[in-house]
Amino acid sequence: MQAEMKVQCCIAGGGPAGIMLGYLMARAGVETVVLEKHKDFLRDFRGDTVHPSTTQIMQDLGLLEDFLKVPHQKVDRLGGDFDGGKVTFVDFSQLETPCPYIVFMPQWDFLNFIVEKGKLFSRLKIVMEANVTALLRENGRVVGVHAETPQGSMEVRAALTVGADGRSSTVRAAAGLAVEDEHAAIDVFWFRVEKSADALEGVGMHSNGGKFLITIERQDYLQCAYVVEKGQAGAIRVRGLDAFRHDVATAAPELRASVNALATWDDVKLLTVSVERLLKWSAPGMLCIGDAAHTMSPVGGVGINLAVQDAVATANLLAVPLREGRLTDEMVDEVQERRLWPAKVVQTFQGAVQKNLLKPALAGKLSKMPLMLRLASHSHWIQGKAAQFVGLGVRQERVESKPF
Repeated sequence: MQAEMKVQCCIAGGGPAGIMLGYLMARAGVETVVLEKHKDFLRDFRGDTVHPSTTQIMQDLGLLEDFLKVPHQKVDRLGGDFDGGKVTFVDFSQLETPCPYIVFMPQWDFLNFIVEKGKLFSRLKIVMEANVTALLRENGRVVGVHAETPQGSMEVRAALTVGADGRSSTVRAAAGLAVEDEHAAIDVFWFRVEKSADALEGVGMHSNGGKFLITIERQDYLQCAYVVEKGQAGAIRVRGLDAFRHDVATAAPELRASVNALATWDDVKLLTVSVERLLKWSAPGMLCIGDAAHTMSPVGGVGINLAVQDAVATANLLAVPLREGRLTDEMVDEVQERRLWPAKVVQTFQGAVQKNLLKPALAGKLSKMPLMLRLASHSHWIQGKAAQFVGLGVRQERVESKPF
């Protein structure tokens, strides 16, 4: 027998955008369900860089003190090693925010924290292992979703359906929303190595000998992202694991011993990078936010934070009219009007980094650091401005919706 549910807001996808929006909607008195297709939040490649814009949201919600009790690491500067020269580009310590640093926290811990806090709201339901497969339509409007669960099929009817189901969004595909491809120039090999006595600290970029690596310090290991040109992953695998380990050690000589622990290609995962953006984020009765609306490159680690900002803007604009039964399609369109520009700016920045830094570095043509990085490395003021851009974004959202 098919299960049925009726709510005011149905959210497909339990990532940062979906879980945060579910929390905010329920907090504002909106009957809300979040459908997540997996049984837990343990996913590869989920970003865990919680920027000052997101910790500000936590403070707005009165959750920051408890949030910072969850195990995490703090990084207040971003820099790199370019052919042996160590430099700093971004200095978050200059920001006048509750947390002038990046919080590094596994995304599953971040999501579980919000879910646990969301249990305070009776209007919030989170259904795991609920895979949204189709949209429900009546008279040209989206009126909910069809989902498959281990217990069988279910239909959820809602005044507003939100696609927050990531870069491979079922909701946006089912709605027939057109996607604009910004043509990512890179892919990333993702792996971890043990810390050594001279372990790299914090977060660092390493550009040496035509190789480019990003390292992220964890409590007991280093998370590594080895950047390659788009489409070259197959050729790198053909060269073999020994050659790959050599290339990694060329980028970061400190890892020469520990990288030998990579025993097989099973220890190395490929993240296929895409940078896309919907031309229109909504259709009658539905809306897409987060990666479903604008897929980001890993450059800057901003994806999770843009998704949270989307969720906050959506709740600010739509929660009260949705609760009161007076939501219009024009109101839903206001989300894109507010959030499209920040997404475009960040994607343009990421494209510039790929073109002017990553591609030349990977081609062995980066004879010296790009001018802006050289200026930043010598300017405390530029490092602070960079921190504002990366850490707070170009249109910072604050929680306006009130608890109901």
